[in-house]
Amino acid sequence: MKRLLHLFFTGFVMGSADIVPGVSGGTIAFIFGIYKELINSIKKVSGEALTLVLKGQIRQAIASIPFAFLAPLVFGIGAAVITLANVLSRLLEDHPVYVWSFFFGLVLASVLVVRKRVSRWTPEKIALLLAATLAAYLIVGAVPVETPKTALAFFLSGSIAIVAMILPGISGSFILVLLGKYEQVLAAVTERDVFTLLLVIAGAAIGLALFSRVLSWLFAHHHDFAIAVLTGFMLGSLRKIWPWKEVVSTRVNSEGVEVPVQEVNTLPPVWDQTVLLAVFLAALAVIIILYLEGLQITREQQHTSAEQVDM
Repeated sequence: MKRLLHLFFTGFVMGSADIVPGVSGGTIAFIFGIYKELINSIKKVSGEALTLVLKGQIRQAIASIPFAFLAPLVFGIGAAVITLANVLSRLLEDHPVYVWSFFFGLVLASVLVVRKRVSRWTPEKIALLLAATLAAYLIVGAVPVETPKTALAFFLSGSIAIVAMILPGISGSFILVLLGKYEQVLAAVTERDVFTLLLVIAGAAIGLALFSRVLSWLFAHHHDFAIAVLTGFMLGSLRKIWPWKEVVSTRVNSEGVEVPVQEVNTLPPVWDQTVLLAVFLAALAVIIILYLEGLQITREQQHTSAEQVDM
């Protein structure tokens, strides 16, 4: 029951993060220590289970799916989307600095925690960390482009967005914005454009199936290098979630609303109680992550002790 509640809560936080543009649910999975298990579960569903289905072995396919892990996680994500979508959207609209400050603290503390999972930092791993940081920094600061409304474009957008979604530090929805597909996909949802949605879903499914295998292999054979790269992605993404920004250029979206296109990070214009509250929220987020790290370490120590007793 404790594990089910832990997975449900993790899914709830992942869903909450995915609602916020610029924050990745993969980051939360990484923070809560389930990232590798999530990747391996996706790999199993898209590989072993799918193969059994194609062979007509439905019962065996169902038995191979790790429902005990995926079910509470998916329910948690769904619960967050249903209950918090409007709340977080309103908070982002009315109090963006506070929301971004909290998430900035979460990701910053996560970088400090996750880097400890590298057994030994070598020049090669540091170079990968810096390269991934630079890549994420440039991606999240890119100006959105326009892509054609073709079947191939929607398919590839779904593939790229889902890869970004499971990578810590990069938001899948933000990638859709960069590709000029975010509003088009939303329009397809509201207009019930089934063909377009199936193209995006098909691209996402194939992208997820392929990339989960790449990540699983990297964790199995090059664990520390994979952690270094993923840590760099989180570090570079801090550019996107810095609380104080100045809008450089705007555009009018499909709903006739003026939205920012390019922003630059700035310091607070006035150092008042708003800034103090923002700093407090960031510090609170850091404390939460450090507390969760302590719980995770305790859980791993208990698991190790239990295994030693069994032996």
